[in-house]
This record gives sequence, C-alpha cells and structure tokens, in this order.
Amino acid sequence: MTILHAALAPLPAIVWQWQRWLPPILIALGILGGGWLAARFLRFVAIKTLRAMNFHIVTERAGLDGLLTAGGAGTDTTGLMGMLVAALVILIALIWALDIAGLSAGAAVATRIALYIPRLMVALLMLAAGLYFARFVAQSVTLYGNELGLADAPVLGRLMRSIVIAFVVLMVLDELHIGQGLIRDSFLILLGGVTLAAALAFGLGGRRWAAHVLERDWPRERPQGIGEGPGRQ
Repeated sequence: MTILHAALAPLPAIVWQWQRWLPPILIALGILGGGWLAARFLRFVAIKTLRAMNFHIVTERAGLDGLLTAGGAGTDTTGLMGMLVAALVILIALIWALDIAGLSAGAAVATRIALYIPRLMVALLMLAAGLYFARFVAQSVTLYGNELGLADAPVLGRLMRSIVIAFVVLMVLDELHIGQGLIRDSFLILLGGVTLAAALAFGLGGRRWAAHVLERDWPRERPQGIGEGPGRQ
C-alpha cells in the first residue's frame, strides 16, 4: 500500500496541471488551424493580384523566372511571393499561439523570423525590377550603338547590363543585411578597377581615333604663313 500510495501521490498535481494547460493548448491549436486557412486564402489572393498586375510578365522578361526554374524552385516569382505571404501569416499565427501557450522564447524566435520575411519580399521585388531595367538598358544601348554604326554595340549593351545587375545585387544584399560593409567595398573596388582599365584601354588603343574625333569636332587654328592674310588672295 505504501508503494501504491507513493506512486499515486503525484497524480492530483498532474491532473491539475493538465487542467491548467489544456485550455491554452486548445486555443493555440485553434489559432494555428485558423492561421493555416488564412495563409492559404491570402496566398491565393496575392498570386491572383500579382498576375492581374502582369507581374509574371515582368519577371519572365527579366529572366528571374528562368533562374528559379534552373535552380529547381518548382515555381515562378509570383508563386514565390505567394509562398512568402503565406509563410508570414503562418508565423504570425504561430507567434500568437506560442504566446498564449506561455512559450515566450519560441515566440521571440518566430518574431525575428517573421520580421525578416518582409525584407525578403522587398528584395525580391527589387531584384525583379532591377533585372527588367538592366534588360531595358542593354537593349537601348545596343540599338543606339547600332544606329551610330558601332561594331561593338552588343558588347557595350552586355557591359551596361552587367553593371546595372551588379548595382541591383548590391542593393538587394544591403536590404537583406548580408555582408553590407564587405560587399559595398568590394563593389567600389571592382567598379574603380573596371573604370581605370577602360580608361587605360581607350587611352592606349584609341589615341588615333580620339585625335581624329577631336580634330574633326574642334579643329585647331593653323598659323598663317607669309603673305597670307585676310586681304590677300
């Protein structure tokens, strides 16, 4: 009897703890279920809204959808935005559920993750707009170079596209707070090196062409010879 009494002694305390924790757990589970349903609905709304705004056309022409397909993402940029919206809603519901259950440490971790998702969404929008703008700049430079008769017009177009993409990637990484100081300094050093190399290449290899252009547009005044003057033929 003593052993049985000792084994059953903690039972009332355990039952009381379950009575205390059961309602918050049920409420938390209900919140998670409602958050999951809301996430699915808002994901559907976000995808439909972006497609109505022709966002998928912009990302397709920018080449971002092709990058996601090549990387095995299994969805396009519009679908990825919908997934981020759903993940944000689920995390908000998870934070609420953990807070009700009294798990403040887990709620703090989920809060930090939830606060980072809007940055991912903004970075994705910046990347899509930047790649589309880089494509526009490359086409404009190539067409203008072809009109001027430049043989290296496609090369100049690709070069301008690469410069714009590098600048956009820098902005995206800065938005995500990834290696801000190191990436910024590396980009400035790379840009300075490319500029110096282009200046040296033009100065050493295009001296005659530059002299011809300067002489054509801004001809130097030649000194008048003996017997030459405004009043003599």
